[in-house]
Amino acid sequence: MTRYVVALSLALAAMTGCGTTNETLGTVGGAAVGGVAGSALGRGSTAATIGGAAVGGIVGHEVGQAADRRR
Repeated sequence: MTRYVVALSLALAAMTGCGTTNETLGTVGGAAVGGVAGSALGRGSTAATIGGAAVGGIVGHEVGQAADRRR
């Protein structure tokens, strides 16, 4: 399952292309890290992977948004 989360994260990162903001990078990066962490903590559970990706994406979005405001 972790393999799919990483592949999806890389695909999303590639789709963001040029002109990315810290908010976008934070969301994608947070979702990737959260998905991997959720999968590891949930012992490969799909629900834990999705939950981790969702929480990681939200946290990454907020951190990236704060970084964009500091610019």
